[in-house]
Amino acid sequence: MDGSAGEIQTAIDILKQRFGDRLTTNQTIRDRHGTDESYHAPKAPDAVVFPQTTDDVIEIVNICREHRTPIIPFGVGTSLEGHIAALQGGVCIDLGQMNAVLSVNAEDLDVTVEPGVTRKQLNEYLRDTGLFFPIDPGADATIGGMTATRASGTNAVRYGTMRENVLSLGVVTPDGRYIRTGKRARKSSAGYDLTRLFVGSEGTLGVIVDVTLRLYGIPESISSAVCTYPTVDDAVNTTILTIQSGVPIARIELVDEVQMRALNNFSDLGYAERPTLFFEFHGTEAGVAEQIESVRAISDEFGGADFSWASRPEERSKLWQARHDAHYANMQLRPGAKAWPTDVCVPISRLAECIAETRKDIEEAGLLAPIVGHVGDGNFHVDMVLDPDDAEEVGRAVALNNRLVARALEMDGTCTGEHGVGHGKVGKMRAEHGDALDVMRAIKLSIDPLNLMNPGKVVPL
Repeated sequence: MDGSAGEIQTAIDILKQRFGDRLTTNQTIRDRHGTDESYHAPKAPDAVVFPQTTDDVIEIVNICREHRTPIIPFGVGTSLEGHIAALQGGVCIDLGQMNAVLSVNAEDLDVTVEPGVTRKQLNEYLRDTGLFFPIDPGADATIGGMTATRASGTNAVRYGTMRENVLSLGVVTPDGRYIRTGKRARKSSAGYDLTRLFVGSEGTLGVIVDVTLRLYGIPESISSAVCTYPTVDDAVNTTILTIQSGVPIARIELVDEVQMRALNNFSDLGYAERPTLFFEFHGTEAGVAEQIESVRAISDEFGGADFSWASRPEERSKLWQARHDAHYANMQLRPGAKAWPTDVCVPISRLAECIAETRKDIEEAGLLAPIVGHVGDGNFHVDMVLDPDDAEEVGRAVALNNRLVARALEMDGTCTGEHGVGHGKVGKMRAEHGDALDVMRAIKLSIDPLNLMNPGKVVPL
């Protein structure tokens, strides 16, 4: 249970004595740490503290536990389902100053970093080693935040998600212990898989203080392409056949005609405003050429046209940056509006059907809602652009989101492929997991019996 206002204030006073200027109650900073990139209402913590070491985190957790004060871990605030809102007040632990690369084991293709290292910082550090970390959710998120939300992104179709790429974790548990969830070995059958338990736990089970990740060799050849299609169905069916044919494509992204209009306007792309796929191929020169020919043949079957190539690094960078900026591009379609991004993921055989029915729902609801997706793994996003002060329009958006989730679950999919649960989708967990949610609740209460770790997220108590 959360503490009283008096106990929270006592915890803050003690932390202030210990950490000095590294703890703040400044309202602007507090507001920033209770606000993410989502549509959901923000809620500021009572204080923000900036640890620099694992020992600092242990001390903060112990003080907060003693005074029944909620704890909200924070990376850079790029989450999309209200993950960092301090629903019951408390102390936000900003891990941004724990941003060291601790070790690179090039021979073993792994690296250990502190949680505040961002993905761009990590790849810049690795640049001269010939290795890279491929998980790319778009935002320059921290590795700790990406781990906590089980992030994925545009490269997931080939390289997987954070679930597949985290080898082990260092975690400070709610009782103030530092534990390691595993070793650097690529596989183990020794005991429960605690690493996977904490990956995706969204700060509800502990504070991640170091992460060991898989690395990959930088491909010899990389080529990107853009191809337009007569309909969204044609683009999606191209994707499905590409995956079913075993083409080892690195990225395959869908944007519908509305989304392409937004990207053209925001990022000055100049592509035809039609349903479009963005492709990227990794491998040897011969391997990439073979992949391209395979995809071109499949694409021709579904009316693909106007293959535009981006082989130079600066061209590829512009293309993928435009894709990553889709959320901001959408808000420019309706100045003054707010965008509510939501996502689902379904088995790839049901993807075309799910998107088609969702587009019909969008039309019937009369909403501006571009679709963009990591369709190579069955995951797509609907970005509903609306007036947050128009209760009737918001109601239509809520109904659309509910139908979208219900449809995905009916297709044996999930309510979120990569955004996570936060508090935005906590109400969908029972429908997805049934009695398994009770097992999650038992795990949560076993590890965090006082419910101090990011309360109100993932598992409803």
